[in-house]
Amino acid sequence: MLNYSTLIVLLLYLHCDTMEKLQLHITISPDLYTKNPESSVLGQKIVSKSIEMIDALGFEDFTFKKLGQEIGSNESSVYRYFESKHALLVYLINWYWSWIEYRLVFATLNVPSAHDRLTQAVLILTAEVTEDNSFSFINEVLLNKIIISESSKAYHTKAIDSENEKGYYKTYKRVVQRVSDLVTEINPGYEFPHMLISTVIEGAHHQRYFSKHLPSLTDFEEGKNNIVRFYTDLVFNTLSEK
Repeated sequence: MLNYSTLIVLLLYLHCDTMEKLQLHITISPDLYTKNPESSVLGQKIVSKSIEMIDALGFEDFTFKKLGQEIGSNESSVYRYFESKHALLVYLINWYWSWIEYRLVFATLNVPSAHDRLTQAVLILTAEVTEDNSFSFINEVLLNKIIISESSKAYHTKAIDSENEKGYYKTYKRVVQRVSDLVTEINPGYEFPHMLISTVIEGAHHQRYFSKHLPSLTDFEEGKNNIVRFYTDLVFNTLSEK
């Protein structure tokens, strides 16, 4: 079950002849912003443009002043939504992992085999991200690039312990827990399910980064899906040995 204290996923099936159209809304904990950016056009523009700018400039060179100039607003308007660029980065990280969690839920829903559910989960955690048109103001492809290259800067700080106590990283931890539960379902005796899954996530991110910038450190080959295949083999070979 989803923990609705941090993430609310509202699913509304529109009653049409085919019942196929689905509207999805992800709501992030209000502890992660000063004013909900999804509540206004300006707030959505702040989130959308910040993703583009952090990807283009890097987190260090990104500032609220530059963001304000890009969106045609003053710097103080950005501070009405986020108290700092660190807070904005934490928000983006939580949005990303909330999106990943919703994908995990849908990919494993009504799949009876734990093996198949874990296969789907590893695929979602390691595959190259494509844009999800369900969310018009978020570019998931660029956001994934930020998660790969910048997200560690959010929690490699002196404030990590206090921020963790406030629940800033609950969503990421919940994703790891959800997939770790699948590991335990397949092999109840395996001692290190959380270590395995967090290693898969962080390792896959490193391999994606290496494939773009340090290719001699990886075995990525275009069109061969090697990263997904490697981590799928790693997970199931590890579990079969125990």
